[in-house]
Amino acid sequence: MTSFERPTLVRDGVYGHLRRAVLEGEIAPGERLAEVELGERLGVSRTPIREAIMRLTQEGLLVAEANKGVRVRTVSAAEARDTYVVREELDGLAAALAARAHTRDDAGALRAALDDLNAATGEDYRQQTRLDLAFHGAVTLAAHNAALAELARGLEQRVALIKHQTRTYNAHPDTAAQHAAILKAILARDADAAREAARTHVRTFAALVMQNLGESP
Repeated sequence: MTSFERPTLVRDGVYGHLRRAVLEGEIAPGERLAEVELGERLGVSRTPIREAIMRLTQEGLLVAEANKGVRVRTVSAAEARDTYVVREELDGLAAALAARAHTRDDAGALRAALDDLNAATGEDYRQQTRLDLAFHGAVTLAAHNAALAELARGLEQRVALIKHQTRTYNAHPDTAAQHAAILKAILARDADAAREAARTHVRTFAALVMQNLGESP
């Protein structure tokens, strides 16, 4: 994993470090976590490791199995399908609201986020996934709706797990064009077009994910 800087509150630092490692795919879905090994790697005792694992398990990022320890949770086809049904609606709403509410600063942040994503190398899947989530996060921020932002943060955890489990990010040639269509509609303040562009994009990847997990879209 990336380097760990010892914070004032070790337990919070360990929790944040492990959470980022899971959400960024550094610890992959299905991979097991060993308290002793993690403690040695991070230079901390087993107590903050155990507390962080407990918190991440409660959040649904990890799963504890009898006599098998703890591993990063994998997502079933049914859960993935349900997740993308909700994501289609939330992303469409976020794009529509962003088209109406974005500021000049938001527009700059959206352009920068998409430029960073388009510049990512094809070989670095984890970086692509992080930047993809960052672009969609910028759309949500531009919507200026606190309730939507809270719902989106919870859903992002599931989406991150699914992306790292299925590795479908570059599996479709229209990815860049779909992102560009979302941004164009938002900047044009065309809420209907922004909503439909975002929903189309989610449907495209939902189909790829479901195929990867062995289930028809």
